[in-house]
Amino acid sequence: MSVLAAKSYVEYRNEGYWIEGTRISLDSIVYAFRKGLSPESIVQSFPLLTLEQVYGAIAFYLANRAEIDVYLAAEEDAFDTMPQPLQSADPVLYSKLIAAKATKQRVES
Repeated sequence: MSVLAAKSYVEYRNEGYWIEGTRISLDSIVYAFRKGLSPESIVQSFPLLTLEQVYGAIAFYLANRAEIDVYLAAEEDAFDTMPQPLQSADPVLYSKLIAAKATKQRVES
């Protein structure tokens, strides 16, 4: 009987976590999982992934939840501090989008 080797589903490259061998970020899977999507639904949203890869990514997240949550929060903060072209091109629309985001965050909390 042969001995099976453990598989890896997530890799760290280019300063981020990615589903191994793909251009799909772990972030995408985690956000979908946090929204309550089933692994089967996530596969439908990301047809390049297999169900095995999605389950592997979720298992990786759950095993490293504290660290990945800190990583995701840092990514969100970095994104929020980036200059937004819409802010100068259409400040009224930008303000509406920021207000909608704040409202959504209050509702989710």
